[in-house]
Amino acid sequence: MIWGTIRRKVASSEVLGQAWKVRHGVSAPSCYRAVPKEALFIGKGYECVQRASYHIVLGNHAPSLIREAASLCQTDSFIRLSNRSFSSDSGDVVEAVVPFMGESITDGTLATFLKKPGDRVAVDEPIAQIETDKVTIDVVSPEAGVIKEFVAKEGETVEPGVKIAIISKSGEGIEQLAPSEQADAKPEPTKTKESAEKQVPKAEPAPVKDAQPKTKAPSPPPPPPPKQAASELRLPPKDRERRVPMTRLRKRVAIRLKDSQNTFALLTTFNEIDMTNLMKLRSDYKDAFVEKHGVKLGFMSGFVKAAVSALEQLPIVNAVIDGDDIIYRDYIDISIAVGTPKGLVVPVVRNAGGMNFAQIEKEINTLAKKAADGSISIDEMAGGTFTISNGGVYGSLLSTPIINPPQSAILGMHSIVNRPMVVGGNVVPRPMMYIALTYDHRLIDGREAVFFLRRIKDVVEDPRRLLLDV
Repeated sequence: MIWGTIRRKVASSEVLGQAWKVRHGVSAPSCYRAVPKEALFIGKGYECVQRASYHIVLGNHAPSLIREAASLCQTDSFIRLSNRSFSSDSGDVVEAVVPFMGESITDGTLATFLKKPGDRVAVDEPIAQIETDKVTIDVVSPEAGVIKEFVAKEGETVEPGVKIAIISKSGEGIEQLAPSEQADAKPEPTKTKESAEKQVPKAEPAPVKDAQPKTKAPSPPPPPPPKQAASELRLPPKDRERRVPMTRLRKRVAIRLKDSQNTFALLTTFNEIDMTNLMKLRSDYKDAFVEKHGVKLGFMSGFVKAAVSALEQLPIVNAVIDGDDIIYRDYIDISIAVGTPKGLVVPVVRNAGGMNFAQIEKEINTLAKKAADGSISIDEMAGGTFTISNGGVYGSLLSTPIINPPQSAILGMHSIVNRPMVVGGNVVPRPMMYIALTYDHRLIDGREAVFFLRRIKDVVEDPRRLLLDV
């Protein structure tokens, strides 16, 4: 027997399908003749659409029908059906939906629309931004066309696959009022109100009878205002305050930092570094370094190499507590804290122990640019065994950084300031930097923390130690 259903698309308002019954005699089998329409055959392993005029015979004529249907589906003009993303039935309208945002992210907030209804967009052009707990993701147009309408609102929580906008490929039927037309359309309610007031008759005032003036006693002067107590607090008016909802990234940072304070036994130890030798090394080789590697030589690569050396000597700083166990990680991934206009992000330099100065500088520059323009991915911020935060770029002299969970320590760098130092019995100016190590005192004792900072200090003050491994 044939499998399938027949669906006829009728343009007029007639009932679906037209057929009439024809009898060739009392004993002849009955049959139904269908007018030429579009039919959809749904077989066992295929779907095809074909426009054809045919006879469907019921009864003992079924074999001919099977052959006819088989030949119909074997023609070169059949069309296979498949799921087309973003497509509608008409083919002219496409839908822009929220993309996949990562395995650990289930939803996001529709932060802003980058386009307006009526704007023309190109293929893969961003039309909206989704803000998640970690990154900002663009919603792009799947086809070139004109934005017909937005079906979501700013501030809504959306999930992957949710429809954001409807885009017309041809742009037909999309009208947008010009600014002048919008301005002309606004005063209409006022005119309507004025015409309504003219139709309502105004009540005439009643005549006032003449009356003799009456003499009144003079009223007593008003009492003086009460004097406010000196302790009474004057609050600023509410119109001078603004209430703005927190972004998802800011809320996520706030939760993680507060969890860090509530979970870890935070303790900070300090030291200072004479930056003379590292600054001289940079000054002597900066031109040759740029010429060969195409990137500037900064201080971060020196501190990353120093941190790797210290972590190799004191692996407990690279470990983490997990329940009743201590997990020692035999790899070193350095997280670099980067401040952006939208909040703090911490991209990760993978396998920092196997990199040289040039590779570290290139990776840091790449991650910093991605963080600044919002194109950094979740994978580039996941993990990390130790964090370095450089508050010195903002002029910070001293601070106590907070651990980035689930790590156990963080190194804080600060600004370089010329201070008088005693060198060889003489007082000379030296470029000095304070460094701070905040660590989880549940896992790391003060002895290890001090030794860790001393190793950082020794390597930065004398980079030749890295070559000799001493």
